[in-house]
Amino acid sequence: MESVRKKIQEELDLLEEEIHFKLPKEIQKAREFGDLRENAEYKAALERQSIVSARIGQLRRRLSELKDVDLSKIPTDSAAYGSKLVLYDLDRDVEITYRLVTSEESDPDNGMISTVSPIGQALMGKEQGDEVTVRTEQGLRKFEIAKLYTIHDKQE
Repeated sequence: MESVRKKIQEELDLLEEEIHFKLPKEIQKAREFGDLRENAEYKAALERQSIVSARIGQLRRRLSELKDVDLSKIPTDSAAYGSKLVLYDLDRDVEITYRLVTSEESDPDNGMISTVSPIGQALMGKEQGDEVTVRTEQGLRKFEIAKLYTIHDKQE
């Protein structure tokens, strides 16, 4: 969780520098070109300023949400953030391992599934032995949770 906060803070710092130092200089430079109604540089700088400002708001909200996460309230017996799940694909007769992570940490190719993804949502709150049906782009998939390790368990 700390690495997610750090990543968000780094992006926030870069955007803060851009909105407070770089963009005002670009806007001033664009104003010097004259008529602002037909000044593409000026319009682009204002548009970028609006986008950066909105993103800064999103990042601040996300940091606030992450600060409010109490790891001690994460369940010890069911899937939640940080859980590692070994799933048995009932249709394909294979095992798949996933770890439930935040959207910022998501890396499906490496088994890091966001808790807000379709598979992540289907797994949240489930326990070892539960069967789960997930609607994916390839259609319905059925899994059995063969093993569950929560964030509280020692994991390899």
